[in-house]
Amino acid sequence: MSLKNEDRQSLIKHKIEKAVDTIGDVQFLIDNNKLSIAVNRIYYGIFYSVSALALKHEFTTSKHNQLIGWFNKNYVKEKKVDIRLGEILRNAFEKRSKSDYDDWVEFKKDEVLLLFNDMKMFINKIQEIIES
Repeated sequence: MSLKNEDRQSLIKHKIEKAVDTIGDVQFLIDNNKLSIAVNRIYYGIFYSVSALALKHEFTTSKHNQLIGWFNKNYVKEKKVDIRLGEILRNAFEKRSKSDYDDWVEFKKDEVLLLFNDMKMFINKIQEIIES
């Protein structure tokens, strides 16, 4: 996808806004004990932020594993971010996959709250990187 710089900047801003909006959605879902759906939205909030970061570098993909690989190669392995961010991304992806595709999966509220805190920290860190 070849975008003019102003279009790319606008799309990056949109993706970050979408990630931040997802935080409110997740809070609502946790408050209403919709934990599996909250896990899904936690991952997608993180995904939107990584998509924005990738777009800043003119990398786009519709494949989740490719995006995760791109992030790990360009940010975790290059030590531009703490390894913990790579772990958060992978963990969120794995939990989202379980939530979406495995039968009889239940998440405990404490577990989802930890994921939620990781999500908020992750999105904040990606915003800082994009803005720097």
